Amino acid sequence: MRKATIDKNKKCPRCGEVERQVKNGRTKAGTQSYLCRHGNKTYTLEPKQNTYSEETKALAIKIYYAGTSGRGVGKILGMSKNNVYRWIKKNGNDCE
Repeated sequence: MRKATIDKNKKCPRCGEVERQVKNGRTKAGTQSYLCRHGNKTYTLEPKQNTYSEETKALAIKIYYAGTSGRGVGKILGMSKNNVYRWIKKNGNDCE
Protein backbone atom coordinates (compact mmCIF):
# COMPACT_ATOMS: atom_id res chain seq x y z
CA MET A 1 0.00 0.00 0.00
CA ARG A 2 1.28 3.42 -0.96
CA LYS A 3 1.96 5.98 1.72
CA ALA A 4 0.05 9.23 1.31
CA THR A 5 2.07 12.40 1.37
CA ILE A 6 0.80 15.74 2.61
CA ASP A 7 1.04 18.62 0.15
CA LYS A 8 -0.97 21.79 0.65
CA ASN A 9 -1.48 22.15 -3.13
CA LYS A 10 -3.16 18.75 -3.44
CA LYS A 11 -6.74 19.12 -2.29
CA CYS A 12 -9.63 16.85 -3.22
CA PRO A 13 -12.24 18.78 -5.24
CA ARG A 14 -15.07 16.68 -3.78
CA CYS A 15 -14.39 16.57 -0.05
CA GLY A 16 -11.67 19.24 0.37
CA GLU A 17 -9.36 16.81 2.18
CA VAL A 18 -5.64 17.70 2.06
CA GLU A 19 -4.34 14.52 3.67
CA ARG A 20 -4.53 11.03 2.16
CA GLN A 21 -3.89 12.16 -1.43
CA VAL A 22 -1.80 9.73 -3.53
CA LYS A 23 -0.54 9.71 -7.09
CA ASN A 24 -2.66 7.52 -9.35
CA GLY A 25 -0.93 7.32 -12.74
CA ARG A 26 -1.42 9.66 -15.66
CA THR A 27 -4.35 10.71 -17.83
CA LYS A 28 -4.52 10.21 -21.60
CA ALA A 29 -3.32 13.79 -22.01
CA GLY A 30 -0.24 13.06 -19.88
CA THR A 31 -1.05 15.02 -16.72
CA GLN A 32 -0.61 13.52 -13.26
CA SER A 33 -3.71 11.90 -11.78
CA TYR A 34 -4.36 11.79 -8.02
CA LEU A 35 -6.59 9.65 -5.83
CA CYS A 36 -8.28 10.84 -2.66
CA ARG A 37 -8.24 7.96 -0.19
CA HIS A 38 -10.89 9.67 1.92
CA GLY A 39 -13.52 10.20 -0.77
CA ASN A 40 -12.22 7.65 -3.33
CA LYS A 41 -12.22 10.35 -6.03
CA THR A 42 -9.74 10.49 -8.92
CA TYR A 43 -8.80 13.98 -10.11
CA THR A 44 -6.07 16.10 -11.73
CA LEU A 45 -4.70 19.34 -10.35
CA GLU A 46 -4.16 21.11 -13.67
CA PRO A 47 -6.16 19.47 -16.47
CA LYS A 48 -5.06 20.33 -20.00
CA GLN A 49 -7.47 22.25 -22.19
CA ASN A 50 -7.52 21.20 -25.81
CA THR A 51 -8.53 24.42 -27.49
CA TYR A 52 -7.67 26.07 -30.77
CA SER A 53 -6.51 29.67 -30.91
CA GLU A 54 -8.76 32.40 -32.21
CA GLU A 55 -6.42 32.83 -35.20
CA THR A 56 -6.91 29.17 -36.16
CA LYS A 57 -10.68 29.49 -35.84
CA ALA A 58 -10.71 32.64 -37.97
CA LEU A 59 -8.51 30.96 -40.59
CA ALA A 60 -10.81 27.92 -40.73
CA ILE A 61 -13.87 30.13 -41.22
CA LYS A 62 -12.07 32.19 -43.87
CA ILE A 63 -11.05 29.05 -45.81
CA TYR A 64 -14.60 27.73 -45.56
CA TYR A 65 -16.14 30.93 -46.93
CA ALA A 66 -13.55 30.93 -49.73
CA GLY A 67 -15.26 27.84 -51.12
CA THR A 68 -13.68 24.83 -49.41
CA SER A 69 -15.96 22.29 -47.75
CA GLY A 70 -15.91 21.82 -43.99
CA ARG A 71 -14.32 18.43 -44.47
CA GLY A 72 -11.65 19.98 -46.70
CA VAL A 73 -10.89 22.66 -44.13
CA GLY A 74 -10.54 19.97 -41.49
CA LYS A 75 -8.06 18.05 -43.66
CA ILE A 76 -6.05 21.19 -44.47
CA LEU A 77 -5.73 22.29 -40.83
CA GLY A 78 -5.56 18.79 -39.32
CA MET A 79 -8.72 18.97 -37.22
CA SER A 80 -12.21 17.54 -37.12
CA LYS A 81 -14.76 18.84 -39.62
CA ASN A 82 -17.19 19.07 -36.71
CA ASN A 83 -15.04 21.79 -35.14
CA VAL A 84 -15.23 23.80 -38.37
CA TYR A 85 -19.00 23.42 -38.65
CA ARG A 86 -19.49 24.35 -34.99
CA TRP A 87 -17.42 27.53 -35.40
CA ILE A 88 -19.32 28.50 -38.55
CA LYS A 89 -22.64 27.95 -36.84
CA LYS A 90 -21.50 29.92 -33.79
CA ASN A 91 -20.08 32.71 -35.97
CA GLY A 92 -23.32 33.03 -37.92
CA ASN A 93 -23.23 34.26 -41.47
CA ASP A 94 -20.67 36.97 -40.81
CA CYS A 95 -18.02 37.02 -43.54
CA GLU A 96 -14.62 38.44 -42.74
